[in-house]
Amino acid sequence: MILGIESSAISAGCALCGGGKVIAEEFLNTSHTHSETLMPMIAGCLKTAGVTLSDVEKIAVSAGPGSFTGLRIGIATAKGLAMGAGKPVCAVSTLEAMAYNFVGIDGVICACMDARRKQVYNALFRSENGVITRLCEDRAISLEELSGELSEFCEKIFIVGDGEAHRRFHRGKIHAFAADAAVSARKRRVLCGGKRRSPRRGNAYAEVSAACAGGARET
Repeated sequence: MILGIESSAISAGCALCGGGKVIAEEFLNTSHTHSETLMPMIAGCLKTAGVTLSDVEKIAVSAGPGSFTGLRIGIATAKGLAMGAGKPVCAVSTLEAMAYNFVGIDGVICACMDARRKQVYNALFRSENGVITRLCEDRAISLEELSGELSEFCEKIFIVGDGEAHRRFHRGKIHAFAADAAVSARKRRVLCGGKRRSPRRGNAYAEVSAACAGGARET
């Protein structure tokens, strides 16, 4: 069983995942800070599932890019829980977590988060035959430069992330999936190797768990 924690943007959430499914979840998109909401959500999630932290095998947490304050809160929470319970921590790129939404859909995945000043935090991935392959490292890149890179791909392109970036790209072979708040773009619960055939609205913590199960780095 994996406890997934997401706090890289305005919205925050957590989930317990195991056996290829979400067991319990909590999600908030309010003006309250993550330091106020994250621990109560985790406690509620464990209580709803009828388990304790000792039943959790691993803790997965989004490691950015994203809000510096939000990331500090999420990572500190994950490490504190892990240290107290003697559990391993799995750090997952927020952009990689987005890409896991597209397992089972072939094409190039362009994960974007608004970095302001006409830039985005971005990483490119390829989804092929149920496997997600990273094409570049997480980076900050101008919209103009990214648009030029995307024009070189022949296959279908899926853009997922902040809506602001989508308005700058040309249409055609590029399919944009807008976000509702900062990082919680159209993501799905692709858990422990499970597959979805169409992207739908969801939250990041489940993708964090999926990427963790897929071999992200442990600390």
